[in-house]
Amino acid sequence: MNRWRLFSIIVGVGLLADQATKLYVDKVMTLHQSIPVIDGLFSFTYLRNRGAAFSFLSDVSWRLPFFIAVTLIAAVVILVAMKKMREDQKLAQTSLAMIFSGAVGNLIDRVRLGEVIDFLDVYWRTHHWPAFNVADSLICVGVALVAVDMIREERRQTMNTGKD
Repeated sequence: MNRWRLFSIIVGVGLLADQATKLYVDKVMTLHQSIPVIDGLFSFTYLRNRGAAFSFLSDVSWRLPFFIAVTLIAAVVILVAMKKMREDQKLAQTSLAMIFSGAVGNLIDRVRLGEVIDFLDVYWRTHHWPAFNVADSLICVGVALVAVDMIREERRQTMNTGKD
């Protein structure tokens, strides 16, 4: 499968999953409602985040144009990186598609609502990780896979050059 077909499939599925889950949560839950899934560990909790991770920049007036600009720049950088990759770099292509999909998913919320819908609430007793969504998960997994791919690529190059 060529890189652009793989990219399109991952981005399409990622956006569909992200937006469908957010629309569902928005439709069936009230803001701040929490539905326990695994007591003491995981709930669906409907929240809205005006900022970035950990509500970063949530109270500054220029946050929305800033987040939109950063997302658009990141999207262009990802598309350029995709174009420059070798066809055999499937893990890197998958990683970038996941990051792109997550970024665009949250961008859609920011443009549509001025904030992002979060609903995945992981915690231990009273200690909560900040709530997140499918887009955030795609970004985090994508970044982790980029790191794995970089290590693999470095090893491949080392083996090809015969260096330790």
